[in-house]
Amino acid sequence: MLWEIVHVPDQESVPKDLTVNVLASAVEPKLASALMRALSPITPLENLRHVKRIRRKQIEGKSELSIVLHPAFDEGSELGNIPNDVQKLIDTYNLSPFIAKVPMYPATSKEEWEEQCKLWPTSYHPMVNCDHVSGFSEEDSQWIISCMKSTIKLSKQNHMDNQDVNAAMIVDPACREIIASAVDQRPVSADCARDLVESFGKVNVSNVEESTWNESTENCPFVSCLHPWKWPQDRAAHPLKHAVMAAIESSAARDRRLFPLRANKSNELSSSLGSPRKKQKTEAPQDDLEGRPYLCTGFDIFLAWEPCPMCAMALVHQRVRRVFFAFPNPNAGALGSIFRLQGQKSLNHHYSVFRVFAAH
Repeated sequence: MLWEIVHVPDQESVPKDLTVNVLASAVEPKLASALMRALSPITPLENLRHVKRIRRKQIEGKSELSIVLHPAFDEGSELGNIPNDVQKLIDTYNLSPFIAKVPMYPATSKEEWEEQCKLWPTSYHPMVNCDHVSGFSEEDSQWIISCMKSTIKLSKQNHMDNQDVNAAMIVDPACREIIASAVDQRPVSADCARDLVESFGKVNVSNVEESTWNESTENCPFVSCLHPWKWPQDRAAHPLKHAVMAAIESSAARDRRLFPLRANKSNELSSSLGSPRKKQKTEAPQDDLEGRPYLCTGFDIFLAWEPCPMCAMALVHQRVRRVFFAFPNPNAGALGSIFRLQGQKSLNHHYSVFRVFAAH
């Protein structure tokens, strides 16, 4: 049985040739700057940020400029329906408006960008950290697959009342060390985690049990991320104790244990909690936090099931590098099934997402 590692894009794939109509006009070069300043506050290109306001074309050796006056102008609309502010500019500068087509979405590759610019000039921003989504080497692929198989096995070994639960395993890819492991509602025992750690480096992917779950959600009604609104109702479970949250808690406990603060600093922090007076922020001495990792920065996390929005956002706050999951979550999946949280540009951290599954 072959396993596949598939990148989950941060936005849904759309036809590359989709266009939208805008209202444009030829403009004298000496008027271009003044028009740009006048148009920006009254007709911003909010949904067309990738489209450049000015187009320059060479016609018979002469440079001709065209400017976008108003975005998303319906082709069937009459020019008499032009907004008043725009119409005033047209009259003031004696412009001759026309309907033009521009690309609806930004280019995702240099080749696509070059094709877009034949229609109307656009901006192209190559993806950063491309190594996160590029093809994996054979060694890395086998390691990722073995991690996922261990995660699935962890879930099946810790099922509750014969019901499957989600499992999470945080791993440092630099040294391939398991940082923390957990399942829904309770952390993995130290013995279980130790067994998983010892299995690394010894796993032959071809010899690992190939059986996987049925992806039907009917067989897994109690998985926390799958039914987050039912999870605390169907059993005596804390509503926040999803596998991801438990793994994060376990990772934080590990950091506190391996990198303790000095006693005087701990007392200082404790005493400040009860003080009504706001104290000025001070930096901890270098030897207090030396060596302690910042949350889960640079770590990978492996999940049996695609996380819900709460868990996916917690991974943003933890600064994880990559998220791998085995089974999609059609009810509340936040990384491709229902939402694509990894593509929210307003967030201050983004991680790459992959699905690891057995191809039948």
